This record gives sequence, structure tokens and C-alpha cells, in this order.
Amino acid sequence: MHITRSAVRILAASVAGLLLSAGTFADSPPEGDVAPDFRLQDQNGEWHTLEQYRGQWVALYFYPKDDTPGCTKEACEFRDDYERLAQMGVTLLGVSLDDVKSHQAFAAKYHLPFPLLSDADGEVAKRYGSLFQLWPLKFAKRHSFIVDPEGRIARVYRNVEPESHSDEVITDLISLGVTPP
Repeated sequence: MHITRSAVRILAASVAGLLLSAGTFADSPPEGDVAPDFRLQDQNGEWHTLEQYRGQWVALYFYPKDDTPGCTKEACEFRDDYERLAQMGVTLLGVSLDDVKSHQAFAAKYHLPFPLLSDADGEVAKRYGSLFQLWPLKFAKRHSFIVDPEGRIARVYRNVEPESHSDEVITDLISLGVTPP
């Protein structure tokens, strides 16, 4: 039996689609729900909990992998808007399953001034419905959440475009009543 290259490509694409659709896709907590708390370490070894930011607006973004094209673009867009977010009183936190050492190198390479939190076991991403897992492949999906000062989820983003997401978050924060600088 002879299999053509075209047939191999179609078969490979079909298998890849099945593998992606077979991953763990839990639902994100809906807007209005209390945001799941966490305790995670950043690139400098400092511990962060969501509770410590009670009384502040928080932009919490999950991303798949340090130093990959889309994740770098998204992080650099947030970096470029970081001062504006800070002037608005918004805390920005990035989360992926990469370890502290990887976050440290990524933050240093791109001069990222905000915490990158290591969720190495994926438990926080799972609670936020942002974990993709297909054994042994596991990473955070590109989802984001705005958490209000009372600790409730004010916005959920499941379809994030890395090059425009920072602007989208700032626009939505303003629509939620956060005063622009």
C-alpha cells in the first residue's frame, strides 16, 4: 500500500487536532465569582497571594511559556504599558508553569518590571480554568482575568491576542471605573 504525502499531512493534521481537543479544558470561573486565591513565587523568590492585593485592582494573565514568540510579545506589551497600569493603581501579575529560574531569565532578558509567578504544578491555572494538559504535555492557556478590589472576577478573557491584549485590559479597566492617569 502506497500512502501519499498529502494523505500523511491530512492524517497528521487530524491527529494533532484530536490531541489538542482531548486536553483538559475546565471552565474559567465566571465574572462575579470570587477569584481563587493562590500562593506563588515570582522570579525574585518573593511569595505572592491574591489576598495580599485585596483593595486593589489586579490584572492576572496566564501564558503558555517563557521566551516564546506570542508570550514574549504579550509580556513586552504589558511591560510597555506597565507605568500606565501602575498609575491607575492596578497590580499586574503574569503566571505560567515555568519555574522561578526560567521566569528570572525571561524577566531579565526583556526588562519586565512586574512579577512573573511560577505555577509549576499547574494547580492555580487549573482553578482558573486555564490549564491545558495532555499527558505529558501541560501548560497554561493564554487567559486573563481582571480582579476587582473586593477579590471578585470583573472580566474574563479566553481569546487573547498577544499584540493588543494590554490595550484591551486598560480599556476595560477604564470602563469598570478605574481612573486613567
